[in-house]
Amino acid sequence: MSARASLDTVRTWATTAARAASEKQGRDTVVLAVGRVLAITDAFVITSGANPRQVRTIAEAVEEQVKGVGGPAPVRIEGLDDARWVLMDYGDFVVHVLLEDAREFYALERLWGDGEVWDWDDLRPAGVAAAE
Repeated sequence: MSARASLDTVRTWATTAARAASEKQGRDTVVLAVGRVLAITDAFVITSGANPRQVRTIAEAVEEQVKGVGGPAPVRIEGLDDARWVLMDYGDFVVHVLLEDAREFYALERLWGDGEVWDWDDLRPAGVAAAE
């Protein structure tokens, strides 16, 4: 197994994934540092899409932009067939792209609520408006 990336590097990749989701109108995007409560990964990126097509589009944008900043390819991707909940496992972090009703049902933020929330939107370049 390869060595784990530094927490700063993971934060860069996870916040890049969050911005990629936001650019594709991912809703209520959050980055949770879960490394203290979950030994297998350092962070979760959680976002939701309005329909399966948008969920797939968000997942594709995340993969492209993480690679664009020198990040890894996902170790595995699950859920693309029905695109209700796409899980992108990068090892050091995991991206969850869910349909809104699935996100509400599984309530990952509540389940992993002990994790620190990483602010990702503060890294937006000056003059770039947040997606509404």
